[in-house]
Amino acid sequence: MTHSLQQRRSSQGFTLVEMAIVMVIIGVILAAVMIGRDTQKNAEYLRIKQTFVNQWALSYNTFVQRYGFPLGDQMDAPKLMVNGSLYSGPTGGDLSGVTAPLALCGPAAPTGSKLTRGNAKAKDASGTEKHVLEILQSAGVELPRGRGKGLEDKYAYLDTNGNPQELQACFQWNPPGTVSGAGNVMVITGLTPDLARNLDNGLDGVINASAGTFRLEGVTANVVDWGANNQTMLSGSTADGQVGTLTAHYRMNQ
Repeated sequence: MTHSLQQRRSSQGFTLVEMAIVMVIIGVILAAVMIGRDTQKNAEYLRIKQTFVNQWALSYNTFVQRYGFPLGDQMDAPKLMVNGSLYSGPTGGDLSGVTAPLALCGPAAPTGSKLTRGNAKAKDASGTEKHVLEILQSAGVELPRGRGKGLEDKYAYLDTNGNPQELQACFQWNPPGTVSGAGNVMVITGLTPDLARNLDNGLDGVINASAGTFRLEGVTANVVDWGANNQTMLSGSTADGQVGTLTAHYRMNQ
């Protein structure tokens, strides 16, 4: 009789208490997986900030401190703007409406419309054209590691869908009144929205696309949100394809 009762109980399956315990265990496992994934993602974002963005700002500042003028400017009559040697506008007065010089990039500029002002090489004192890597190397300034030799201006990482993305750092001068930041800025292309917000918070201490030293390219005044998320795919990508990317301007302090 006792044996028959035990068989009948075992055939009835899990009790509500047992099911609740199983659900709690599953929830704990899923939470641990999500926390681990977020921790890994945040660690990668921090690495990008420290080894790429901060190091490029350091290389830029080191050059300015040594020579007294920005990248691509001229020594005999500096205009204190990136690629100032290519600037042919007025030498003083109101510069808010002037045509700014082209951006200064590495051997190749970002493709498509990711860089609004195109790629330019700067001329040194002898008239020789050099891209940003050559300018810094000639000055004895240490370059960030980036993707390797000759690709120091680029950084490869994985987006939240596990697809490869590439950052690229360029420099340009923005006229006064530019909402994304006036003056000399680092232009960073290839940012996923999550990465852009993370860098904004890390560099500014607050997430705001139109305020602080790190802003969204082309942003309008008083717009706080970065206007996209990691569910936005690149044109032509499927739901698990490459995440759509943004371009940011990081204002240099000199």
